[in-house]
Formats: sequence, C-alpha cells, structure tokens
Amino acid sequence: MAKKSILVIEDNHAILDVITLILESEAFNVAGLNNGINFLNHVQEFGPDVIIMDIMLPDIDGRELLKELKETASTSHIPVLMISARYHANNYVLNGIHADDFMAKPFNFDELMDKIYALLKN
Repeated sequence: MAKKSILVIEDNHAILDVITLILESEAFNVAGLNNGINFLNHVQEFGPDVIIMDIMLPDIDGRELLKELKETASTSHIPVLMISARYHANNYVLNGIHADDFMAKPFNFDELMDKIYALLKN
C-alpha cells in the first residue's frame, strides 16, 4: 500500500516541525509550507491526501486558501483540517469556513492523528 501524503501549512516553525516529525513517525509522506505563496502549485505538485492548514498565515488568510482550494476542480476533493489558536469550533462554523474538520490550538497529537485517519477514511 502506498504511503499517504499530508501537506501542512503552518507559519510557526516549531509547530510545523513537530507536526512533521509526528506524521513522519506514523509513516506519512509530509511536505510543509510556512506561508500561502504558490499554495495551489504546491498542492498540485505534491498531491496530498489530506491538508492541515493554519487559518492565520502571514501573507494570506487560510480561509482564502481554503476557498481557492475548494473552488479549483482538481483540488476540491482534498480533505482539509483547519487549525487555529484564535478560532473556536463554533466561530469556525458560523464564519462559513467549509473545511472538513477543525482543531483549536494547542491541540493533543492523539486527537490530531484521530482526525487525520478519519479524513483519510472518507
């Protein structure tokens, strides 16, 4: 069975490094970005099975990236787990963000893995 791939977009280098190490220890192929520059190009080149994306990025709002991803035919099927320190699940839904799942920071890595495996099953 081929390794599953996960693209992580997180501007905090320490968080990005920890998520990457954990995912690699679970035998995923992982690519990390710390900004949204050329986001769709990275998605199309890497071909992730799941995307983990921070809402608050330095150059563009994660909601804009999510909208662009979901409105592009070749990437609209990719499940997205949004993460944020400022948003809570209720605000997330009320603000009309249509990701596949959400986690507030700080988060538990067991819960992160549970959510990733659930997204991979869908």
